[in-house]
Amino acid sequence: MNEWPEGSSNDSRGDSYGRGSTSARPEGARVMRQVRRGPGGPGGPQAAPQYGGVPQQPAYGDQRDDAYDSGYNTGQVYGGGRRGGGFIPNDNDPDPELERYRPQPNWRRRIKWTAITLVTALVVTSVATYFWADSKLHRDVDLSKVIDRPASGKGTNYLIVGSDSRAGMSAEDKKKLHTGSAEGKRTDTMMILHTGDNGSALISLPRDSDVEIPTFKGSESGKIYQGTGRHTKLNAAYATDGPELLVRTVEFNTGLHIDHYAEIGFGGFAKIVDAVGGVEITIDKGFKDKYSGADFQAGKQTLNGEQALAFVRTRHAFATSDLQRTKNQQKFLSALAHQVATPSTVLNPFRLYPTMGAGLDALTVDKDMSLWDLADMFWSMKGVSGGDGTSMNMPISGSTGGNLVWDKAKVKTLVNELKNDEKVTVSGN
Repeated sequence: MNEWPEGSSNDSRGDSYGRGSTSARPEGARVMRQVRRGPGGPGGPQAAPQYGGVPQQPAYGDQRDDAYDSGYNTGQVYGGGRRGGGFIPNDNDPDPELERYRPQPNWRRRIKWTAITLVTALVVTSVATYFWADSKLHRDVDLSKVIDRPASGKGTNYLIVGSDSRAGMSAEDKKKLHTGSAEGKRTDTMMILHTGDNGSALISLPRDSDVEIPTFKGSESGKIYQGTGRHTKLNAAYATDGPELLVRTVEFNTGLHIDHYAEIGFGGFAKIVDAVGGVEITIDKGFKDKYSGADFQAGKQTLNGEQALAFVRTRHAFATSDLQRTKNQQKFLSALAHQVATPSTVLNPFRLYPTMGAGLDALTVDKDMSLWDLADMFWSMKGVSGGDGTSMNMPISGSTGGNLVWDKAKVKTLVNELKNDEKVTVSGN
C-alpha cells in the first residue's frame, strides 16, 4: 500500500527538495516559519494543507494581515535604531532623540573627585618629602654635654656657624674655591639669630672677639677641663673642642641661652648657592682679594657658589677686616634665605629638591633640631633681609692684643632685650 501523499510516492519522488535530489529547489513554507503566507498565497487564507493533511503553520508575532518584513528586503538588519546596531547611513548626522536621552556629565562630582585626588597627592608628597628631608639632617651636635648653662628666655636663639671645613672636597674643588688644604676646622662665621614675637635679630660675633674660655666638659672624653681665666679669640673655642665648647663659651660670655646650633662648611655653602640658581645681591663698593679669589665690581649682580664663597670669606681687602666681613656675611645669608623662600624656588620641584638636598647634606645641627626649627631659622633670616628685624655686629668698645673687646654695657642691654623677647634698641659696629 502506498502511504505517500498523492503525487509524492516513494518510488517517483522526482526532484523534490529534501528527498535526495541534486536540485536546489527550496523547501516549502511549512518549515520556514518566519515567512508568513500572504492572502494571495497558494490556497488563500483558507487553503487546504499541502502534503496530505500537514496543517499550515501559524504566523508569529502579531496577527496583522500585512506581510512580515524582516528588514533584509530593504538592506536593514535586526536591532533597528540609529545607535542600536542598525544601519546608519551617516553617523555624523545629529540624532535629536539620542541627544535628548544622553546622560549629561556631572561636573560637580567630577570637580569633587579631582579636588580629592589633588589633595591626596599633595598630602602624600608632603609627608614623603618631610621624612626624606628629616632623614638627611646630620644631628651630630649634643648640647646636653654643655655644662652650667644659663636659663632659657623667651623666643628662640640659634647659633649659626660657618666653618672652613673642607670635608668631601676634591683637590680640584679646593683649588677652584680658593680654600687651601688646611687640616681640621675653624669658624669663619658665627652669628646669633633670635626669633620671637617682636621680629628677628641677627647678631654677628666677630671671630676675633676677645672671650674667656670657661670650665667645660670634653665632648669626646667627658672629662672636665677647669677654666683658667685665659682670654683668646672666639674661634679658638671651636678649634679646641668643637661645637659644644663654642656654645659653652658663647653662653658663658653673654649669659644668653643657645637653643639650637647649625653649621655649614665651605663646599656645602657653594652647592646651596648653585642649587638655588645663584643669589642676587647689591655690592656697594667693588673689591679684590687674592686670598679668597674675590674680584667684584660695585652694583647689583647674581653670584654663583664660587663667587658667593669668596664674597663671605674676604677680609684682607678691608681696613676693619673682621667687622666688614661679618657685615658681608649677614647681608649675603639674608639674601640667600630670601632667594630660597621665593615662589620660583618653593613652587619649582626641579629647583626646590636640589636646593633642599644640597642644604641638608651640608648642614650639621644639634640633636634636638627639627625641620620646623630649621624652617623657622630660614624664614627668620628672610625676615631680617626684608626689613622685619635687626641686623648688627656685637657692640665693640676697642681692642686688646689684636682681639676685639665687646662693649659690656651695650652687650648687657642687648642680652636682656633678647631674653625678654623685646625689640632690640642697641646698635652695633
